[in-house]
Amino acid sequence: MASSVSPSRISHGRKRRPAVPLYEYQRRWVMDDSRFKIGLMSRQAGKSFSTSLEAVLDAMKRKTKWVFLSAGERQSKELMMTAANHVRAITRAIDVIEEGFRAEDGTEYKQLEIRLPNESRIIGLPANPFTARGHSAHVLLDEFAFHKDSKAIWTALFPTVTRGYRIRIISTPQGKQNMFYRLWTDAKKSGWSPHKVTIFDAVAQGLPLRDDKGRPITPEDLRRALNDEDAWQQEYLCEFLDETTAFLTYEMISECEDDRCLLQDPAFPPRGSYFIGMDIGRKRDLTVITVVEDVAGILPVREMMILHKAPFRVQEEAFFSAISRYQAIRTEIDATGIGAMLAERAEETFGRHRVEGVQFTAPAKEELATNLRVKFEDKMIRIPIDRDLREDLHSVKKVVTASGHIRFDAERSEIGHADRFWSLALAVHAATRPAHFAFQGMRLDWV
Repeated sequence: MASSVSPSRISHGRKRRPAVPLYEYQRRWVMDDSRFKIGLMSRQAGKSFSTSLEAVLDAMKRKTKWVFLSAGERQSKELMMTAANHVRAITRAIDVIEEGFRAEDGTEYKQLEIRLPNESRIIGLPANPFTARGHSAHVLLDEFAFHKDSKAIWTALFPTVTRGYRIRIISTPQGKQNMFYRLWTDAKKSGWSPHKVTIFDAVAQGLPLRDDKGRPITPEDLRRALNDEDAWQQEYLCEFLDETTAFLTYEMISECEDDRCLLQDPAFPPRGSYFIGMDIGRKRDLTVITVVEDVAGILPVREMMILHKAPFRVQEEAFFSAISRYQAIRTEIDATGIGAMLAERAEETFGRHRVEGVQFTAPAKEELATNLRVKFEDKMIRIPIDRDLREDLHSVKKVVTASGHIRFDAERSEIGHADRFWSLALAVHAATRPAHFAFQGMRLDWV
């Protein structure tokens, strides 16, 4: 049951300004002025709210500079908007500027900057080893476990705070193969101030949980609805999971994440060779249509369409539109069960040289999954930075049955049933096979 503890408040120094309501764990974070501070926190516990507030209060008090480094441009913008809202709650005298930033490797990034009347600056950037070197300032690493090249970022970043600057690190866990896990594990003996907040801690200290109608719920209600024990342990209880059973580890996935792979205008004229994969669902599972482009052998995801409980007509229109719009060279579609009719209609419309229906037999799924894993291992694929996509890809496990057969399983959860995984696997397979062939049992037959 949700706690009745009232949130604490931190004032801004002038009595006429309203105090900021904080829950106890948020207040402890904001009031902790340790130079090196690290937070392991549950999803939806308000960590971005409190960590950005600390930086804003510091910047309002004295002329200083903060740099927020996030996993990608979208995440950076969201965090900076939270900080801007804090500033606007205190004073209307604020400038928020978006401009280009050229990193040491010559790559251009979008940089958001908040400028305060006392000449303090708060800068938001996507993190990589080159942007990490670009500033001498106090630093906030947001969701650090999800940063690509986290070890290289850390090596480049730490010397920039040598001359008295502070570092704040916050994240939920993402396995053990990243720098955040290492820093958290060694936090106390390395002189860091650790803050851990599970969903139970947050609720006990005042965080209200409610359903879509505003009625109180409990953490156990969330656990039952999530219906995925691994995800519950990681996302809400802040446990670092052993990834020995994951077919795609978090490290493999994060190494291939890059929001720049997505095209902002879905109506752009085709520029290259495009390939499409479609995994079909109807009532329980999602329908996912994934478009990849072949760019000198690297396969960036250009679009991923998610359809939930869509009628057959809507699914057909979306699939046919994607094939025409991207002038797709080849597509592969899940032709198992309800997908059989759509696959047949697509083959009749566009020809078997452009569309192939794939029966999801055990040998076919092994071929698809293994081919996808090779692309991740070789870093020859680029995917957007998206938590649902990341968890979907990580959910698939390779299981060897008692009879020696290989099976690929995934728990059904609130984000789907590995639907993104199989859609991406189909698109990648369509892009990497040298000619048109059909799956038939254990053998690949050329046609």
